[in-house]
Amino acid sequence: MNEDSPYMLLVAEVLDSKKIKISEEEKKLFGIDKLNIKRLDIPAVTHVDYSARIQTVHKETNPKYYSLIEKFKDKTNCSVLINTSFNVRGEPIVNTPSDAFNCFMGTEMDVLVIGNCFLNKKDQDQKLRKDYRNQFELD
Repeated sequence: MNEDSPYMLLVAEVLDSKKIKISEEEKKLFGIDKLNIKRLDIPAVTHVDYSARIQTVHKETNPKYYSLIEKFKDKTNCSVLINTSFNVRGEPIVNTPSDAFNCFMGTEMDVLVIGNCFLNKKDQDQKLRKDYRNQFELD
């Protein structure tokens, strides 16, 4: 893609050189079975049609996020992070630090980073844990 997409509004096709081809048998699958076929080394960003929703990040406009991506690339040789909705199914999207903490304590996330704050779940008061498993149907 040769243009900026700072708000994840654009979709681009994955480069042929990056695609993992699926077999004729896999092409016949449907629903979650088709979704679970690995199409790329970073499968979580690849749609079933080999497209991906793109967010571009620049050092000048988002220095902290850019730095995080650089550090991740240094460690993994991959310059892509997953950016997704932050909520539990059935709950509104996280909007405040309090929402984020509650979601964090009700999911299997291990750490929560907000600004310069780093929270490890094992260091939190376990009485604050939430159990969403019986409240919402799982995907």
